[in-house]
Amino acid sequence: MYNFKNFFLNKRVLITGHTGFKGSWLSLWLYLLGAKVIGVSISSPTNPSHFDKLKLKNKITDIRLDIKNFKKINSVFKKYKPDIFFHLAAQSLVKKSYKEPVLTFSTNTIGTLNVLESLKKMNKKCNAVIITSDKSYKNLEIKRGYREDDLLGGKDPYSASKASAELIIQSYVDSYFKKNSKNNIAVARAGNVVGGGDWSEDRLIPDCIKAWTKNKKVLIRNPNSTRPWQHVLEALRGYLILAIGLSKNKKLSGEPFNFGPKISQDKKVVSFLKEMQKNWKKIKWKMKKDKSIEYESKLLKLNSAKAKKYINWDPILQFDETAKMTVSWYKDYYKNPSKAFILSKKQILKYSKKIEILKK
Repeated sequence: MYNFKNFFLNKRVLITGHTGFKGSWLSLWLYLLGAKVIGVSISSPTNPSHFDKLKLKNKITDIRLDIKNFKKINSVFKKYKPDIFFHLAAQSLVKKSYKEPVLTFSTNTIGTLNVLESLKKMNKKCNAVIITSDKSYKNLEIKRGYREDDLLGGKDPYSASKASAELIIQSYVDSYFKKNSKNNIAVARAGNVVGGGDWSEDRLIPDCIKAWTKNKKVLIRNPNSTRPWQHVLEALRGYLILAIGLSKNKKLSGEPFNFGPKISQDKKVVSFLKEMQKNWKKIKWKMKKDKSIEYESKLLKLNSAKAKKYINWDPILQFDETAKMTVSWYKDYYKNPSKAFILSKKQILKYSKKIEILKK
C-alpha cells in the first residue's frame, strides 16, 4: 500500500486547472498531505465554485494565467521547479465544445503542448501525470471496457481534442522523455466523475442541485444512457498513486492508465437519480427527449486491469456509496455554505480511512 503522507509531504506539486471540480479536490487532498501546492488556472469556472468555497487561495500558491500562453506557463515551471506535476486544465464540457470548438481544441492541444515543452525545458527531475479522458477512445459502442491499447478518436470536438492531445503527449514521450530523461510522464484516463462541489454546466448532478435550489424538477435528456458512476476521490486516488508509481518504476513512464469504477457501477442515468433520491427526497426530475444534433455516447466503459496490475489501484466504492457521498455533501453544504472546507476534508479523511481498512 502506498503511503501518501510520506511521499507528498513537503513536495512541490504543480497543478494546472486547480480551480476546477477535480482540481479543487486534488489541491485540497495534497494540501492535507502537507504538499507545497502551486495551482495554475485562468479563473474559477463556476459560480458557486468549490475552490472558492474551500478558501484554498489562502492555503496554496494560487496563480492565474492561460496555459495557451507558453511564455507565462513556462515561467511558472522555471520559478517553482515542481517535483510532481498534474495537468488537469482543459475545456472539459462536451456540449460547450460544439459551441466553442476553437477554444476547446486550442486549450486541450496547445495547452498540453505548452506544459510538455515547459516540462522539457525545466531540466529537473519531475513525475508528471497528464489527465486526458475516457472520451479519448474511438467510441464503437462496444459492451466491454476500453483498454489502453484501443484506438483513439472522437466524433465531437471535445473527444477529438483529447485524442489529439494524446498524440502530442506520445510524440513528446518518444522524442524527449525516454530512458535518459529526468522526467517521467504517464497518462491518466478517467470518465466523468461525481461528488460534492460540482456546479458545472450541463452535468446531471449539478443540474439536479440547481433545480432543487429553485424548487424545480431537473430535465433529463437521456435517462437510459449508461454511465460509469465514479466518485471524484476514486479517480484522484489513481492520479496520486500513479505519481508515486512513476517515482519508483521508470518503466511506467510513457504509459497510459485507465481509472474507471467497478463494473457494478455502470448504471443508467435514471438508476443514479433514484439512488440519489433515496438519500435526498427533494431530488426530482422529468424526462425530456433530446432533439439536438449533438452526439453523445450511450455506452462508455473502461477496463482498469492495467492500473490494478502495475500500480495496485482499484476502485473501492459501491454504487450506493458513491451516490450517498455525493448527495450528503450537497445536503450539508446548503445547511451551512461556510462549512465547505470542513465537509470536504471530512470526506477525504473518511475515504482515506476506508482505503486503509480495505488494504490491510
